[in-house]
Order: sequence, then structure tokens, then C-alpha cells
Amino acid sequence: MPKVEQKEHKGKEQWSSRIGFLLAAVGFSVGLGNIWRFPYVTGENGGGAFLLIYLACVIIIGLPLLTSELALGRRGRGSAAGSIRNVALGAGRSPNWGAVGGLAVFCIFIIMTYYTVIAGWTFDYFFMSARGVFQGVTGEQSGNIFAGLVGDPWRLLFWHTLVIVLVVLVLRRGVQGGIERAVKLLMPALFISLVVMVIYAFFAGDFAGTAKFLLEPDFSKVTIKTVMVAVGQAFFSIGIGMASLITYGAYLDNKTSLTGSAAIILGADTGVALLAGFAIFPLVFAYGLAPSGGPGLVFQTLPVAFGQMPGGQVFGSIFFFLLISAAMTSCIAGVQAVIAWADEHWGIDRNKGSLLAGLTIWVVGFLSILSFNQWSGFYPLNFIPAFEGKTIFDTFDFFAANILLLIGGLLTSIFIGWLVPKKTQLAALGIDDGLFFSFWKAVVKFIAPVVLLTILVMGLLE
Repeated sequence: MPKVEQKEHKGKEQWSSRIGFLLAAVGFSVGLGNIWRFPYVTGENGGGAFLLIYLACVIIIGLPLLTSELALGRRGRGSAAGSIRNVALGAGRSPNWGAVGGLAVFCIFIIMTYYTVIAGWTFDYFFMSARGVFQGVTGEQSGNIFAGLVGDPWRLLFWHTLVIVLVVLVLRRGVQGGIERAVKLLMPALFISLVVMVIYAFFAGDFAGTAKFLLEPDFSKVTIKTVMVAVGQAFFSIGIGMASLITYGAYLDNKTSLTGSAAIILGADTGVALLAGFAIFPLVFAYGLAPSGGPGLVFQTLPVAFGQMPGGQVFGSIFFFLLISAAMTSCIAGVQAVIAWADEHWGIDRNKGSLLAGLTIWVVGFLSILSFNQWSGFYPLNFIPAFEGKTIFDTFDFFAANILLLIGGLLTSIFIGWLVPKKTQLAALGIDDGLFFSFWKAVVKFIAPVVLLTILVMGLLE
């Protein structure tokens, strides 16, 4: 038996409870993209019409793929690479299929090198809000504040370093003592902060306008591209193809229902995204601000609203603490996937592995930091049409989210759908041969590969 497989099964850590696992998995899925991107994308693509399409994508594609990743992890009991490798060996297939998991680990590593930088922004804005920096700011002043942050490499480096240090300190303590303990504090804080913000927005903002923006169906905006956007948002929001869910699945006991757990994770992920919309847009609309998407909404538009509203200093601080919680739980899961791979392939223990992973991500993160200021005019792959005009940060983001993630998901679907025997599939999923298994198999074998390949090709062509 290969050495790697022996290590993966020896003394494997496990979650202390299903609640601990669910909080960690939801924490990974609920990230900054849920809070600033999903509500905007929903409103701009038909509101309720887009939401219906998105929910259909979550159920039809997201549920089977999420269940598959958890099943691979629990069956293989290793990192993303080791789990797929072990399942392949058990199914009589080439162990080289483990490279698919390795690709997912590389993908999450790339994402972490710039995600930890953005996570640092949330700390900076939390402290600025707490100090009352946003009181009475105009749109131009808010833009200058944001430009001052991203234009200062030393300031970005300080917050980037803080994020890395906190993540390493958590992960050095292991699954139960570190990850579970952290998410049991961060996830309730996230939900409480979100509910407080929604209640405040209900009384202080334009709730009716938000309901129309997010929920009123406008089927005239629905096109084939809208469907593709919904599929992509569902795929990226859940975190499929990023190695972390397979890694978290490896710490699950065999009694936990994977389908039930996956449904809870998906429900919480979507619920947080919707609540975020009802926390943000009532304030944006009430103060006549533009509901622009991406970082501009959170870091430039919202500070203007917080600066004008009663109690804005307090509620702005609550909101940015919410962002800190969402960012940190995602960072913890992402770096854990890298640590598990390093332990498995290089024999590095958790203490050394967490330091090595954190240090490597910290160093590569310099490139993203510099791409916002000193190297903002440097486009490393400008000679490739798909990467034309993209900074280092943009290149990392596009390469990971639009190429690696989709290729990894595509190959994972092909592997578990086509190459793993039915008996092993049922055992890994922990279900009987029935209606759900038929549904799962149809999606994983046929629907998911076609959809993911289509999104990949369309993304590269655009």
C-alpha cells in the first residue's frame, strides 16, 4: 500500500459534532461574495426571476455536486488530492486521478493569496467606522478613502499580515480545538450582526424599494446569459471545486447524513445572501445612492450611507464586523485545505504546515497588494486575449475562478459520475438506490459536465 494512503488513515481528526461541521462548512461557503455580489447580481438580472433560476441551479446542480465533494472526502479520508486518489484506488482506477484534487488545492491556494488581502480591507474599514471616519462623507470623499487604502502598500501589508497570523493561530490548534472553536464564535456573530442590520435597515431604509429590486420578477431581463450567470453564482457561492469541502468531508463520521447536511449548507448560504441584500439595499436606496456591484458597493457606497444615517457609526461597525466574520471563516477553510495537502504529501505536521502555508500565502499576497498601487499598470499576461488588461490581482482571480475552478469541477464530476462503480457511489453517499440517487447520477454524469464546460468556454471567449 502506498505511503500516502497509510498516512491519510492514521489518526485522522474528526469533528466533535455535526453542528461544528455545519458551522465550519457554512462559514466556508458564506464569504464576501455572498454579501456584496449576490444581491447586486439578483437585482440586475431580473430580481425574483433570477432568484428562481438561481434556486433551481442550487437544487439541481449545487446539491448533487456538494454532496459529491463531501462524499469523496469522507470515503477517501485525506486531503482533496488524497481522498480522490484513495477512492480511485478502491475503484480500480489510476491513482493519478488524485491530481484533480491537487488542482483544487492549487486553485484554493491562488484564491487565498488575494482573498486574505481583501479580508484585510474589512478590518481596516471596521476600525475606521468605529472611529467615526465616515461621518458626513460625500461620495467623492468615500472614494478617496478607499483609494487611500488600496494605494498604500504598507497599510495593506499590515492588515494582510494580521489576517494570516489569525488564520495560522486558529489552524495550529487543529480541527476541534481550532476550526470548530473559531466558527462557533464567528458564525453566531455573523448571523446576529446580519439580523441586527436587517432590522435596522427595515426601520431606517427603503425596504419596499429593496423588495422590488430583489424579489419582483422581471422576465424581460432573462436570457441564456442570465441562466449562465445564475449557474456560475451558485457554483462559486457554494465553494465547489475549491478543495475545502472535500477536506472538511474527510473529518466527518460515517453516521452523518451528507444529503441533509448539504441541504442545510445550501439553505444557509442562500439565506445569508438574501438577508445581506435586505441589510444593504434599503440603506443604499434610502439615501439615493447607486446600487453598484462589487467592492465599490461595500467599500465606497455604503460608507456614505453610514455617514449620513442616525447611529451610522455603530451600525457601520456592526456591518464591517459581519464582513470580518464572513471573510475569516472562508480563509480558515481555504488554508486548511492547503495544510492537509502538505501534511499528506510532504509529511509536515500541523504546526509546521500551518506556518508554511501561511508564510507562502503571505509572500505571494505581496503581488496582489502591489497590483493595487505600485504595479497597477503591469498586466503580466496582456498578450493573451482572455487576460488582456488584467493586473496581477485580476489575473489571479480570473485564472482561479474562471478556469481552474471549472476544470476541477468538471473533472471531479466525470470521475465520480463515470469512473466510480455504483456500489462505491452508494456507499460514499451513504444512501440507498432510489429516487435521489437517480437524480444525483443524472446530474453528475450528464448535466454538470455540460453546464461547466459551457460556462468555461463562454468565459474564455468573452
